Amino acid sequence: MGTEDQGVEAGDGPVLVPVQINVARPKQPVVARVVESRTVTNGRSNSFVRHFAIDLSGTPLAGTFRPGQAFGVLAPGLDARGRAHNVRLYSTSSPTWGEDGQGAVIATTVKRLIDERKPQRDGDDPEDHSLFLGVCSNYMCDLAVGDEVLVTGPAGKRFVLPERPESHQYLFMATGTGIAPFRGMVLDLLEGPEGPVPGEVHLVMGAPYSTDLLYHDQFLDLAERHGNFHYHQAISREHYQGRWGRYTHHVVDDNADTFADLLRDDRSLIYMCGLSGMEVGMFQCLAANGMADGYIKVPQELADVPPWEWDAETTRKRVRPSKRFLVEVY
Repeated sequence: MGTEDQGVEAGDGPVLVPVQINVARPKQPVVARVVESRTVTNGRSNSFVRHFAIDLSGTPLAGTFRPGQAFGVLAPGLDARGRAHNVRLYSTSSPTWGEDGQGAVIATTVKRLIDERKPQRDGDDPEDHSLFLGVCSNYMCDLAVGDEVLVTGPAGKRFVLPERPESHQYLFMATGTGIAPFRGMVLDLLEGPEGPVPGEVHLVMGAPYSTDLLYHDQFLDLAERHGNFHYHQAISREHYQGRWGRYTHHVVDDNADTFADLLRDDRSLIYMCGLSGMEVGMFQCLAANGMADGYIKVPQELADVPPWEWDAETTRKRVRPSKRFLVEVY
């Protein structure tokens, strides 16, 4: 087991909260018990996403997780090569004090993977379009309350809140199950034992359809009870709030004055989690609206090109986020 101090030099970025990692490694997992599994989509959706909570009481993992970290799950059975399945990591969606108030019950946001097979490597049959079910996500979604599950972790040390969260303001940007760490972070910031942070907290949630919004009612409730919390939705495949095809960066672009005031404060931080396609649009948006300083480094070959005309491949490869722009995409 180890404790990582994520501090950085003043001026380079936030001093991140120290975290524990590798308390339980894949070769020595702990046995946890499922205590909750419920749907968290916003009504009838084509996706199957569940809030999945496990009880770590009596294990070394109880009380060790921070929002932004992940735990590992070992699915039973063997893979196609006859070997035990590798550990799969899932972001915690719980605040520091857990779902139970003591840090013993933690949760994640897990989506069933249901797809057709596609060629992945040389030798794969291009005509094989049979149904493929994700090994671990479907295993977890099938589990019932009371079932046991093998768990490892904590994992991750660079996508966590600052050591002094009250000293900062925040812009969280998520798509899909990338919302998981932000549920925990928002709860830490607004409803922690020391009371809500004084700074502004903005959460932008992107989804294809409004029914795909996750924890929607909970975020609406938090926004109603906390005047400094602002919950924005970006829906890409339907008319929503008067607009068609709105992505996460469009929320910032459409409200540039509001976000400029937020991001020009050198205490402000951006966190992004979800699909990797989010990065390009947000990098362009920051540069186009004069908000790039302190958050991204633009290479010389793009410096004289209007940001909305930046080549996507070059942007992905060459534009780099700073230590005030924490990114975890997949």
